[in-house]
Amino acid sequence: MAASLNKAMLIGNLTRDPEMRKTTSGQSVTTFSMATNRTYTDKAGVKKDEADYHNIVAWGRLAEICAQYLNKGKKIYVDGRIQTRDWEGQDGVKKYRTEIVIENMIMLDRGGSPAMGSPKGSTAVSAGPSVSPSDEAPIVASEPSQNPDDEIKLEDIPF
Repeated sequence: MAASLNKAMLIGNLTRDPEMRKTTSGQSVTTFSMATNRTYTDKAGVKKDEADYHNIVAWGRLAEICAQYLNKGKKIYVDGRIQTRDWEGQDGVKKYRTEIVIENMIMLDRGGSPAMGSPKGSTAVSAGPSVSPSDEAPIVASEPSQNPDDEIKLEDIPF
């Protein structure tokens, strides 16, 4: 049996505020985009900066945490799996969208935030049933892996 791995890990900044919606079954889903930057030197010795943009999707409690605590410009770490969806547009053309469906998120910014209640802005958050502040850890959120039998249907995705 051949093994496979689908894992993405990114550190970057949000390029827009997260948008949370509910599926028809009531499950929370939050989408946002983030940019990762890369610096390299070209053949002529000139230093270049390049950005890549990623579509991020969070489900369940993790979606709610992302919608509550994240905003444009925040530096975060995410990890999850790469997924490409396809559909037929109104013009009849097949369209594709590649996304990172995240399982974990860590806020990396140290700046204070009134919503956090901590002058350092460093708060730990679990995607479990409770949210517990701490002055020592960054915001961390994890979503337990979905049951592979609980297939996400395209009609459940509200965007």
